Amino acid sequence: MCGRYALFIDLKTLVEAFGLTLPQSPENFSSRYNIAPTQQVLGVCQNADGLRHLKWFRWGLIPHWAKDAAIGNRMINARCETVHEKPSFRNALRYRRCLIPSSGFFEWKAEGKAKQPYFIRRSDQAPLALAGLWESWRGPDGTIDSCTILTTEANPLVAKLHDRMPVILSPSEYDTWLDREVDDPGRLQGLYRPYPSDLLEMYPVSTEVNSPRHEGEECIRPSD
Repeated sequence: MCGRYALFIDLKTLVEAFGLTLPQSPENFSSRYNIAPTQQVLGVCQNADGLRHLKWFRWGLIPHWAKDAAIGNRMINARCETVHEKPSFRNALRYRRCLIPSSGFFEWKAEGKAKQPYFIRRSDQAPLALAGLWESWRGPDGTIDSCTILTTEANPLVAKLHDRMPVILSPSEYDTWLDREVDDPGRLQGLYRPYPSDLLEMYPVSTEVNSPRHEGEECIRPSD
């Protein structure tokens, strides 16, 4: 699964990495080291004219037909094997795909009665693009834009910690994922393969990350 991640790259790097059209800096953009479900997260969307832009989402997808926004708390991830079948995600997969920029993600390994958190990132520390879906939900207090992150089978590196990992896309795959004209589930499924282990690295970090109240750089600092 993917239940916690970080994003701490500068705006210039983000714009260049994702080919963004950015007339102005997004409000509240800053380094974040412990992003948790239900929080606001940045996504990359593409207009019909092919221009990419940043958009804020609440992490945890709320289907447009939902009666209560709380359903999103259980939909932070979508399994790539069944995402095209599930009523909660089927419409978003067809019309509202996005990229979730990340500097790396966290996973936990059971060690006796405790769990040791690990931070997983690209070996060259370049940003990761997590495959996401988004929806707009209109409730009594206004509209909420929300998202989910797709997961796939873990590669051999991540499998040491967990049997699932986020779907990570390469830059050559961004166009296909964001293009709404691409609606063949079979073609999209070709993007769901586990990201190569040799492009990633992981290391243990402080248990500070266990609580979403802790948001500082200590969350990604290697533990002793």
